Amino acid sequence: MNETRLPRNGKEALLYGGIICIITVIVMLILNIGTAFGGFSKEAIKTILILIPIIWIIAMLLESLLVGRISEKLVEKFTEPSDGFNTRILFNILFCVTGMSAIMTIIGGMIGEGKLSLEPFITFPSHWPRNFCVAFWCEILLAQPIARKAMKLLHKKTDKKDIKGDD
Repeated sequence: MNETRLPRNGKEALLYGGIICIITVIVMLILNIGTAFGGFSKEAIKTILILIPIIWIIAMLLESLLVGRISEKLVEKFTEPSDGFNTRILFNILFCVTGMSAIMTIIGGMIGEGKLSLEPFITFPSHWPRNFCVAFWCEILLAQPIARKAMKLLHKKTDKKDIKGDD
């Protein structure tokens, strides 16, 4: 029996990862831009809207080319084949969010400043724990459940098509 909550091919993986990334990017931009601007002004909202596609592309590339691959290896190292779906997902979220939040705290800080700078490294000890906690709970409570629901709906639709096509 195929797992209906996870992607089954590369195209679905792109959709799944895209959903997770866009939700997390929006939440994190609202947090970090809102904090940097001291609240939500027209300028803060404009900055958030401009940065969403840029940060989303960076996050997608980082997750698919680096962090996701490392996370998969760590999940295999820290789980047993007999471990259930939720165990594997939780470890995957933990490893992905740790890596992504650390890297994006640095990259996001530089993008926010508009230049390569040491400032994000200096503020890292105070910014990263907040970013990690918000991203972790965003993934657990919002992004992952929505992405898994999208996969279930997609698979339900495609499985129905396959059954009708076999008749």
